[in-house]
Amino acid sequence: MKTLLHVCCAPCANQCIDALRGQGHELTALWYNPNIHPFTEYRARRNTVQEYCRMVALPLLLDDEYALRPFIRAVADQIETRCGTCYQMRLDRAAAEAAAGGFEAFTSSLFISPYQNHELLRQVAEAAAERHHVRFLYQDFRPLFRAGQDRARELGLYMQKYCGCVFSEEERYRKPGQIIR
Repeated sequence: MKTLLHVCCAPCANQCIDALRGQGHELTALWYNPNIHPFTEYRARRNTVQEYCRMVALPLLLDDEYALRPFIRAVADQIETRCGTCYQMRLDRAAAEAAAGGFEAFTSSLFISPYQNHELLRQVAEAAAERHHVRFLYQDFRPLFRAGQDRARELGLYMQKYCGCVFSEEERYRKPGQIIR
C-alpha cells in the first residue's frame, strides 16, 4: 500500500519505518512540524530526518516552513490543551498531502511516543482522514519506542529532550507543582 508517513523526528520514525516496510507498505515520509521551537531545534530535527531518510533510501516530502507564528496563534488561547491543535495541524497536513499525492493511506511516527495523548491523536487523525477522503492507517507503535531510541543512539542521530513546542520545553524545566506566571 502506498503510504505517507508523517515524521516528527528520526528517533521516533526509524522503528515505524521498519515496521511499515516489513508489512509491505511503499513509504514516503513527510516533514511538517510547525510546533518545533526554537529554530535551532527545528533545524537539528529536520536535518536529522533528512539524513536518516537518505540512509534508509526513503523518499521525503519536506514542508520546510518554520511556522512558529502560525502555531503560536493557533494555540495562544488554549495553551494547556494545545496538543490537540498541534496534532490537528500536523495530521491535517499529512492527510491533505496524502490525498493530493495519490497515497492510499497516511499515518504518523507520533504514534510511537508514550508521551503523546494516543487516543486524542487517533481521533484527530481519523477526522483528518474523513475530511480529506483518504485512509488513516492506525498502528500503535508504542511497543517499539525504546528500540527506536536505542537505534538512534547507535546511529549517532540527534535526539531531542522535549516534544517540540516552546511550552513543552518550558515544562521540561518546571518543577512538579511549580506555577509559572
